Parts: sequence; C-alpha cells; structure tokens
Amino acid sequence: MDIAKYWKTIVDTLQDGLMVVDPSGNIIAANPAAERVTGYTAEELVGKSCRILNCTGCKIIGKGAGKQWCGLFVRGGIREKKCLITNKDRHSVHIVKSASVLRNEDGDIIGAVETLTDITEKIRQQQEISTLRKTFSLDEGFHGILGKSPVMLNLFEMIENVAQSDTPVMIQGESGCGKELVARAIHRASGRSDKPYVKVNCAALNENLLESELFGHVKGAYTGADRARVGRFESAHEGTIFLDEVGDIPPSVQVKLLRVLEERKIERVGDNRSVPVDVRVITATHKNLEELIEQGLFREDLYFRINVFPLFCPPLSRRREDIPLIAQSFIRRNAVSSGKKILGLTPEALEALTEYNWPGNVRELRNAVEYAFVLCQSGGIGVQHLPHKIAGGGLVRQAACEMDPDCAKERDDLIAVLRNAGGNQSEAARMLGVSRVTIWKRMKRFGIDMKKDVG
Repeated sequence: MDIAKYWKTIVDTLQDGLMVVDPSGNIIAANPAAERVTGYTAEELVGKSCRILNCTGCKIIGKGAGKQWCGLFVRGGIREKKCLITNKDRHSVHIVKSASVLRNEDGDIIGAVETLTDITEKIRQQQEISTLRKTFSLDEGFHGILGKSPVMLNLFEMIENVAQSDTPVMIQGESGCGKELVARAIHRASGRSDKPYVKVNCAALNENLLESELFGHVKGAYTGADRARVGRFESAHEGTIFLDEVGDIPPSVQVKLLRVLEERKIERVGDNRSVPVDVRVITATHKNLEELIEQGLFREDLYFRINVFPLFCPPLSRRREDIPLIAQSFIRRNAVSSGKKILGLTPEALEALTEYNWPGNVRELRNAVEYAFVLCQSGGIGVQHLPHKIAGGGLVRQAACEMDPDCAKERDDLIAVLRNAGGNQSEAARMLGVSRVTIWKRMKRFGIDMKKDVG
C-alpha cells in the first residue's frame, strides 16, 4: 500500500497546528489546525515570514538563511517549549511548540517543521483554580498563609508580583503577624523555589557569632574555631536568604552585609579571598529603621539597599474576618496531635475571639487555641475554655461602663427593654426604633450578657 499519497490527509486531520518554513523563516505550508490556532487562513500565512506570529519562544537572528536566520536552525530542534504567539486578532495565545530542522540527502538545511498546541484554555482553567483557592483557602491558604480578607488578598498579589524578580524585599509588621510565612511564600512563588531557603534570626546572635553565621569562617579565625565553616550566604547560593529582625544587626556587621549586597561576594571570617554568591535577600523587622537611622544605630545606605520593595504584613486586628478561618485551622491541627474530638468553636467563643484586639497577633491566637485544648475535652470550645483576658472582654467593658453614670443608666435602660422584649433582640430593636445591629453593638459596648443580665 502506497501511504505517501495520504500524507496531506493525515496532516490535515491532526489536532495540533503544523507549519513548514523554509531556511529564511518564510511559511510554505500550514494545516487547518494551524489556521484555528493563529486565526489566519493558510493563504494568508503561506509566503509570509514566521515573524507574523510574534512568538516569544523564537530567537530571531535575521542575518541570512538557516543558522543565520534563527536559533532553531542552530540547535536542530525544540521540544515542548511553552510560548506565546499573537493571533490575527492581536490577542495572545498560549501554545506548546515543538520543531525539527529538515535536511536533504546531502545534509543541507531545507527548512523546518513546527507543531503548535493551543493550551490557552488549560492556562485559563489553571488561573481560575488558583484564584478560587486563594479566595476560599481550599489549599490551606496562599503558600501556607491563611486569609481571604481584602487586605490579605492584596498582600498575596504583591507577593506574586515581587516573586518574579530578584528585587530585595523588606517585610514590616508587628511581632507574630507572620513575616516569616510571607518570606517563605515569596521564595516558593519565585523561580528559586527548588533552591535553598535559609533563615537567620539576627536578634538571637551576638556580633561575633552573627558574622560567622552569615559569612562563615576559616579554621583558626578565632578562639574555638577548630574547623572551617560555611556561612548562611554560601548555603543559600542560588536560593533565598531571609534575615529576620534585621534591625538588630550591629553596625560592624552592617558594613560587611552592605558590601555583600553590592558586590555579591562574601569573605569568610579570617580569610581574604572572595567567594561569589547568587542569593535573593529578604529582610524583616518590627522596628522603625528610620528612627534607628536618626539615632545612628542603622546605616542609611544599607536601609535603602534592602528596602527596595517594602511589604507590610497586617496585624490580626486589621483582618478580623480571617480569625474564624485561622482559628479553625489551629483547631484541626491540635485535634490531630491531641486525639481529642473537638470540632470547633461555640458562637460565643468565636465572638470573643473576634472582639479581642490580639496584640500578639496570629501567634497569640495559636496559643489561645492550644490553651483551650487543655481545658476542653470534646465537642466545641466555649468561652470558659479561653484565656481569661480573651473571655473576660465583656466583663471589662461592663466594669468600665458601671463607673460612668451616664453609661450605667443607658445600660440599665437597654437591659429593661430587652427583658420586656423577652430577650428578643429584634423585638427590642422595634420597640426602640433602631436596627437589630444597633442593639447588638450597644450590648457589646455595655458588656451585656443575655443569660446573666437579661435572664
């Protein structure tokens, strides 16, 4: 059977676009699938330069034919390279391209054949899934960070943007708000994600130890240095180094750190040889570095070198709508580790958590849940299982109100209305001509407990 005469039929039935170009990059053939991918008809493509598609995966030299035309003819082929092309309507199309150089019997280049697989729909679906996961925290948050409040969604977007470059990032925020999680998320979202991520707590080490920790030392560099040591910068080569509490770095080490950032080279303690390092630097602090600069405790040139892209990690008090989500995550983890059948929080306990100011941020919330697991044996965590400073918020507000005669009278009047309404807040709101939300807010302000005060 002579199958050669059926080649055109076979090519025309392929689901992937197929184009043939000559050594000068001119299109000489295109199948129907290529027409669908590019939006051009075969007649519009044939005779045109392949540049018409503006492919991001092509390295055009343009100084002649064959190897003088583009990188494809130099390499001899391309395997499954993700690219963007521009279709006839000037829209970008995501494709996977494979290509092979065609040669005659003498080995001379006579052209190339390319296959184009449209993956635009697949990319769109992946982006939608990613968005849904961020919104509803289906994958335990954004690279381990939980939150769906507007301020956190904005932070996630900023992380994604800055992760695509090697720009130095400074993360600012209160203690316990998750600065290390943000640093790790930047690393995971970056092109360095498969390389080392190294953290250094600059506040935990004295001047001599910190210098050795960062840059390493040679044997005999100081008393006790009985062997050479590789520093954290070398360990993080091609990856990311996270300098936590950078505001605590002493001035002498600040000078050496600045030199490393500018020259991308380190010198081990006791050595005068330079070692090149390729490291993405992320720093974090809860201190006001500008005030430290005014006091002469922090170098201004170092500050500008590490603060190229500042990121603010919001405190828990600024994203209260995330508290139920974060608390439930801690409950699930503690339930697994403790073996207790605790499912969640009672409405009253959740209300107490939401009302509390959280000066210790997420770290304090985690500790509060662990505290509750000690007292609660099963079922739901109630107010009685929470630390007193969190559970006693209503009592504090009640005591403060009772010391103010006007506030005390308003409190007593509201309690009387609630009793007349049989404890029904909606009915009390109707009797006073206000909304139910107003009644709820006044109860909070006065520290009114429905069971104890209204009965």
